[in-house]
Amino acid sequence: MRRPLAAALLLAACSPAADKPAASADSTPAAPAAAPAAPAGPQAILTVIYNPPKDPKAFEAYYPKHLAIVTEGQPEIGFTKAELTKFESTLDGKKPTFYRQAELYFDSMDALKKGVATPAFKKAGDDIPNFATGGALVMIASETGEKGTAACPALVTVIYEHPKGHAHDEFEKYYSEVHLPLVVANAGEIGFTRADLTKFDTNLDGSQAAKYRQAELCFDSMDALKKGTATAGFKKVGDDLPRFATGGLTALIGTQQ
Repeated sequence: MRRPLAAALLLAACSPAADKPAASADSTPAAPAAAPAAPAGPQAILTVIYNPPKDPKAFEAYYPKHLAIVTEGQPEIGFTKAELTKFESTLDGKKPTFYRQAELYFDSMDALKKGVATPAFKKAGDDIPNFATGGALVMIASETGEKGTAACPALVTVIYEHPKGHAHDEFEKYYSEVHLPLVVANAGEIGFTRADLTKFDTNLDGSQAAKYRQAELCFDSMDALKKGTATAGFKKVGDDLPRFATGGLTALIGTQQ
């Protein structure tokens, strides 16, 4: 279900995408570029969250080969866009809990299910153990907000655990009625340019998703992120998290590359 609050959040925070500077180039081969506009309906996302590898240098040396396999298989798999994130630290400056994230976007859940059943997807999935020595979480997610099109050079990612006592309804009520309006109210001060809200439906194998939700706030640069996360408005948003995220969460700073 799409949330009008998320659309309001974006309107409060975003200027036209044409006014945003492009992200810096990176030597890592990029997956397909973002589409010029988001689809009319909610998107489905195949999310891969990589744990810290035993040898990060070996991971990075192999990763371009993996991306080449994914990109080669895109026509068969059918994803419309890929976003690649490298986590730099936790929000409080410690070593990141997770290492990287890859998100493949599909126009619908039906398109995702069709895509993950293809030989091309199997080939990409079978390649993951060749470099992800720390393991990975592979989940299917639904978009629950209005997907923006602004660039996302730097971002704050909040990954929510399942609420305690299976209190998902209570989480959702507070999240939509209190927390998101609080983010909207402070969006101008924080200065993010895009907000992506997703809910994990299942693991790839159909079992209960390892994580519950994810929220990503995009900034024009790491300097803008650091300035925004130092504001009183961001502190208000952060202080609200324990009131509904009873299962805990992981808050990370990352760059898209």
